[in-house]
Amino acid sequence: MLLLGIDLGTSFIKVSIIDSQSGKRISTAQYPDSETEIVSQKKGWAEQDPSVWWENTKKAILKANATGLYNPKNIGAIGIAYQMHGLVIVDKEQKPLRNSIIWCDSRAVDIGNKAFSNLAPQGFLNSHLNSPGNFTASKLAWVKEQEPEIYERIYKFMLPGDFLCMCLTKEINSNPSSISEGILWDFEKNELSETLLSYYGIDKALVPDIQPIFSNYGQLDVKIAEELGLSEHAFVAYKAGDQPNNALSLGVIDAGEVAATAGTSGVIYAVADHLIFDRESRVNSFVHVNHNKDKNNIGVLLCINGTGIQNSWIKKLTAKDLNYDQINQKASEIPIGSEGVVVLPFGNGAERMLSNKTVNGHIENLDFVRHNEEHVWRAVQEGIAHSFRYGLDIIKENGIYPSVIKAGYTNMFLSPVFQQSFAGVTQVPVELYENDGSVGAALGAGIGAQLYKDKKEAFSGLTKIKTIEPSNKNLYEDLYQNWKNSLLQKL
Repeated sequence: MLLLGIDLGTSFIKVSIIDSQSGKRISTAQYPDSETEIVSQKKGWAEQDPSVWWENTKKAILKANATGLYNPKNIGAIGIAYQMHGLVIVDKEQKPLRNSIIWCDSRAVDIGNKAFSNLAPQGFLNSHLNSPGNFTASKLAWVKEQEPEIYERIYKFMLPGDFLCMCLTKEINSNPSSISEGILWDFEKNELSETLLSYYGIDKALVPDIQPIFSNYGQLDVKIAEELGLSEHAFVAYKAGDQPNNALSLGVIDAGEVAATAGTSGVIYAVADHLIFDRESRVNSFVHVNHNKDKNNIGVLLCINGTGIQNSWIKKLTAKDLNYDQINQKASEIPIGSEGVVVLPFGNGAERMLSNKTVNGHIENLDFVRHNEEHVWRAVQEGIAHSFRYGLDIIKENGIYPSVIKAGYTNMFLSPVFQQSFAGVTQVPVELYENDGSVGAALGAGIGAQLYKDKKEAFSGLTKIKTIEPSNKNLYEDLYQNWKNSLLQKL
């Protein structure tokens, strides 16, 4: 059997086709080649058209099929990974009623903060592990408050991955991991949260059916199967947010294991075997993919909105004619510390780890005689690494002390400057693996289709590329403290 993995990212859709027996990738494709637009009609807003996600998904699948490297009819199971925390609302005809309010949108911060101030005395953190914050439930509450005529037409709300699944199968469903992203999961009762639904006045009927994470979410709609050249017997067997999926694909399953990503946003994702929460909700706890009613497996997620997007922003501004390899090479020729240039990479909306404050991006200490664009390029990568250290310190405050951090050899982790800065400032070894969200989603589908005896077997073919050991401890610590002082002045 072949497996299809779909990774719904902020920038593009990526798909991979995997041979379930060998675990090897046969073909991959992405669409579009340029980054998908983020619509921002007001400061702090971020939206995307879910219909564009669906069109791009179909084009990516057809692009992969066109390679002729496999028979599309042999694809038996499909897995979906997706950008987390977004809100999609549809009517009874399964048509989107508005753009998706995506993960980095900040409009519902005040709504979530007010809810938390009212619910916290009732033990909300103990049961939900998070403040309602700026998550999916609060975004839906914003629609209810600000767009009542749209809200009245809602048939179901869902996460981005649930929407893609609906497009493929015409079934609307979700799972505990996805629902927990919206802060709609009661961990003490291990069920849908009646507390937050009641507080926001959201009808329970709007919630999708909740199924196990690895399960049959529905067979392909006959017309969709025909359009995509796939078998109508293929079914969606797995759905997870991009970060739980990334952790799974790196073999980060058991308590104490830690994964990191540095794409458009940056994440440290640790697994705990007990209910855990940060009292200030600077990090967030969700249902991990192997959580069940008999055993707690909690994904502790630290998110930094402004990571890869900071790097791509500076490239567009100062190095349109260079590729990232060329930028990284030139940045590596600048001494560690960028000769005093400091970058705070927080220009992509409110940051949860900074208590939902909007700090904005900053480039500091420029000397117009000494410094040039290479200094800024290096300072950007160092500033992003420092933001990871700031977040890792918060995770340590919550009792998790990683001995190693696993990451895919992709995005910013392709840069030797970033690799060295990350390991140096965190003083934790970093293992880089051949890893891809779409491959992880495909193998997750294999687990859902019960092709593997367990999750470890599914990812037994994981290939380690290299290990970066920490170095220059005192130098990196001094640089970090200087960076942190600049940040604290803005808070």
